[in-house]
Formats: sequence, C-alpha cells, structure tokens
Amino acid sequence: MKRRLLKLIGGSAVAVFAGALLAVGLIRVTAPAPPELLRSVEVVDRNGLLLRPFSLPDGRWRLSAKPGQVDKRYLEMLVAYEDRRFEDHIGTDPLALIRATYQLVTNGEIVSGGSTLSMQVARLIEPRKHRTMVAKFAEIVRAMQLEARLSKQEILELYLTLAPFGGNLEGVRAASHAYFGKEPLRLTTGEAALLVALPQSPEVRRPDRAADVAVRARNRVIDRMLAANVITVAEANRARDEAVPHVRRELPQFAPHAAEAAIAAFPKQQRHHLANSGAWFSCLGRGSRRG
Repeated sequence: MKRRLLKLIGGSAVAVFAGALLAVGLIRVTAPAPPELLRSVEVVDRNGLLLRPFSLPDGRWRLSAKPGQVDKRYLEMLVAYEDRRFEDHIGTDPLALIRATYQLVTNGEIVSGGSTLSMQVARLIEPRKHRTMVAKFAEIVRAMQLEARLSKQEILELYLTLAPFGGNLEGVRAASHAYFGKEPLRLTTGEAALLVALPQSPEVRRPDRAADVAVRARNRVIDRMLAANVITVAEANRARDEAVPHVRRELPQFAPHAAEAAIAAFPKQQRHHLANSGAWFSCLGRGSRRG
C-alpha cells in the first residue's frame, strides 16, 4: 500500500513538473515582472552605516538586502539547506519534489518541502490562502516566470529581503539587527544557522519567545551543513555551544531629528545619506554605534 501511494504521489509530482515544462515557452514570452515592493526607508551615515530605518505603513520592517550585504557563509548555508541546485534549475527542482514526496510517505510527516528558493520567492510576493496542488502548480509556474525575467542574484535578493523571521521582521537584515544587533555581513556559524532555520517556521521558532525550539531548529541546520561538508566538525561544535538571543533588540534609532528632516525634505527617496552624521556619534561614542 505504501509503495502504491509513493508511486501515485511521485507520479503526481512528476506530472506537475512536466506540465510546467510544457508551458515554459509561453512562460518565457509572457512572464510578468514581479510586483513593485514597498521597502523600509533607510537613513544612513556617509559611510553607508544604518542610522535609522522606518517601518512600512503596516508596521513591518523590510530592509533591502543584496547578496553582497550578507555573510558569504550564510549564503552558502542557505543554498545548501534550501536549494542546493539553485544555480542550475529553471525555477523548480523535480528531484527535490520527488525526494520530498518519498520522505513524506516513508516518514509519515513532511521532512522537506521540495520548494526551491525561486518557488519560495513566488509564494512570498504572491501569497495564496490554501496549499493545494493547483496552488503548488501556480507557484511553480510563477517561479519559472521569475527565472525568465530575473537573474539568480536578483531572485536571491528578493528572498533576502522578503523572507519572514518572526513578528513584523522581514528580510535577513532586519532579523540580524533585531536578534544580533548588527548587519548580517559578518555572522558566526551559529548565527548564520539560526537565520537559515527561522523562515521555515518563523513564529514557532522565534528565539525571543521559544529559545529551546530555536536551538533545536538551528542545530538541525548545523547537522545538515556538517553532513554536507559545508562546515567542519570544529565549527559545528562551536556553533552548537552558542547561545541564541533571548530578547529582541530595537532597530537602530540614531540621529532621529536629522533622519526625520531628511525624510520630510525628500519623501519619495528610498535611501538618505546624512553627510554630517559624525557629530551625532561624537557625543554617543563610537562603541555605542549599532549595525
């Protein structure tokens, strides 16, 4: 019975992928651009360091994040954990779908979802209320459309900007500031593993509310990275010994008056540079700068 069910579900996964492939020619011609996304306005100093971000009208923090602004080890772990054939597929990975189906049948629970990073981005920019086969097919098609219009780096940028990290935090930069008090350009192995783990179940795994759950999720990422030879045994041991943050920090709030004046003067500008921000830090002390 289990074997028959496995063949049935595996066949369905292959059929979904095959149907998407049949539509690839039309997809590449008609692929719409991704919708314009609202992002948090940022005020930075003359060196580009974040002084003050502004939340979106609904209260979410969504800081733009390019791959070059994020620790290379985190990016390596993210791709190895979520989508190891990211650089080669066209939006969907049939091998991952079949593996996820097999794991579901043999383990009786979802072990991996089979979604590529491109599919996750498709789901993030166009959320669907119900997780049905039709919705999954639409997600695959949209992922392929994104691949037809955007580079891999642009797709990765969308993920880094939109991925949920608990509460009103979206994107890896907002999460890194809130949980670690710094930009994600330099992360420890444990910090990187936690940030890889959180988007899968952001509310359940929030370290400020469920530290034990966060630790277990982080350690699963560490174990996978060790098995995949992404990290060494010594790195894995050090990462497991790291404490997860038990509180959520405020995002930087430096130079509030100057920041608000810049926003008022140029309300449509996304990023504002305060050339004379050094004066604000002379009284705060360099050691108190966040980010």
